[in-house]
Amino acid sequence: MSEEMIREEERVVEERASEAGWVEKALLDRPIGELPHLRRPCCVAPETSCREAIDRMVAEKVGCVVVVRAGKVAGVFTERDVLCKVAGQPLDLDHTPVERLMTPDPECLTPTVAIAYALNRMVVGGFRHIPLVDDEGRPVGLVGMRHVVECLVDLFPHSVLTLPPSPERTASRRREGA
Repeated sequence: MSEEMIREEERVVEERASEAGWVEKALLDRPIGELPHLRRPCCVAPETSCREAIDRMVAEKVGCVVVVRAGKVAGVFTERDVLCKVAGQPLDLDHTPVERLMTPDPECLTPTVAIAYALNRMVVGGFRHIPLVDDEGRPVGLVGMRHVVECLVDLFPHSVLTLPPSPERTASRRREGA
């Protein structure tokens, strides 16, 4: 390999490391509380009926409600709980308290934790949502995988939002004229 080719390879490696560092600083090292699309969590009491909790999730267009007891996070009730614990089950949704079907004592984070750590907890724990709490354990936010994806889109809008139509849809799947 020529000296010039080696220098070119080294330059490419340095550029890639610099780009990775930029992404890491822009996304992964930032506190989770700085994600631009976060909002206050949708909270319900433990005795709230499953129907009411599901209706709140639909009305507020969220995939999770935080169940709060005495001002602190007691559990989460998610769309996954609806699919796995409610759908197809002989439950009276109007008289089944959400506490019975929620995920109790969920892992919580503070808004100051790095996005990378939140992603780690989501992936390792298999969570799609993690409540954010203040120093007293009161819910102040809810981070979901969607928030991280939206942050990535904000970082790379041209690369994500200006894609051509799906390649699968550009070609006919049937032979025409046959």
